[in-house]
Amino acid sequence: MFHYKVFDENNLKHKNYMVEILDWKTKEQLCFLDKVEPNATIREIRLMFHKLYPRWYPARQSIKLDPKGKSLRDEEILQHLPVGTTATLYFKDLGPQIGWTTVFLIEYTGPLFIYFLFYFRMPFVYGLDERFTSSPHPVVNLACICHSFHYIKRLIETIFVHRFSHGTMPLRNIVKNCLYYWGFAAWLAYYINHPLYTPPSYGKKQINFAVIMFLLCEAGNFSIHVALSDLRRDGSKTRKIPYPTKNPFTWLFFFVSCPNYTYEVGTWISFTVMTQCVPVGLFTLLCFIQMTIWAKDKHYTYLREFKDYPSLRMPIIPFLL
Repeated sequence: MFHYKVFDENNLKHKNYMVEILDWKTKEQLCFLDKVEPNATIREIRLMFHKLYPRWYPARQSIKLDPKGKSLRDEEILQHLPVGTTATLYFKDLGPQIGWTTVFLIEYTGPLFIYFLFYFRMPFVYGLDERFTSSPHPVVNLACICHSFHYIKRLIETIFVHRFSHGTMPLRNIVKNCLYYWGFAAWLAYYINHPLYTPPSYGKKQINFAVIMFLLCEAGNFSIHVALSDLRRDGSKTRKIPYPTKNPFTWLFFFVSCPNYTYEVGTWISFTVMTQCVPVGLFTLLCFIQMTIWAKDKHYTYLREFKDYPSLRMPIIPFLL
């Protein structure tokens, strides 16, 4: 157990806090921070704790008011928390962390190249028969272009657009995430590029309609990501209410809290219609279920944090869900 003193020349002018940090599970006292400034942020407390326990860098730390409660945000201020001048906080080790930018680059690069293994019909995939070296259906080429475009767009957004409120995630989750994205990419690609694949029932009309919807949803998704990024242009991690801009694709903010998910689901519905492939449809359904969960969580967070939040908005589907 450590004692850490923070001295300040203004200590005599205001009352300082004493912060006790306990292990969230055993309730063992890990450290006692003496004379902490009232306006100290949780981030500053994390840094003090890190000096005492170097192996627990700030990103690994979950600091809570209650052992079973939510983690406190970096920007929260000590004197604004429901604690006395002797504050008791709880620490939980989140384990090794990995940055979100790295996570997304790994997740999205995999599907891009895995799809090509099936599109170019590598001999170890479908066999050596000459009939299996290319597809007679133009929609197969179009599907490859659209799939590649989707993940290239995601990579570009990761590098140039996204601003993450949480800088890291547990390293152990990367395996699960990659199995999801990479595994489904292989499954979809196997059937779309299979020598026995049959094109959509309604031919060019169905394909052209799907391509138009696909491109519109991709444009909408990109527009929403740019709008959300602009909310944090100053580098702030404080949550703000997103509103529509002059860009018509952002007008979906009038009706839903997470239009980026709405457009993302629309993208995969379009891809399903374009390819008329059952595995794509199943992947789309799973995407919709997962994104609905995320959208509801964000929607209720907005409602909880902002009393003036637009009442017309739904989480992901206008007027319904």
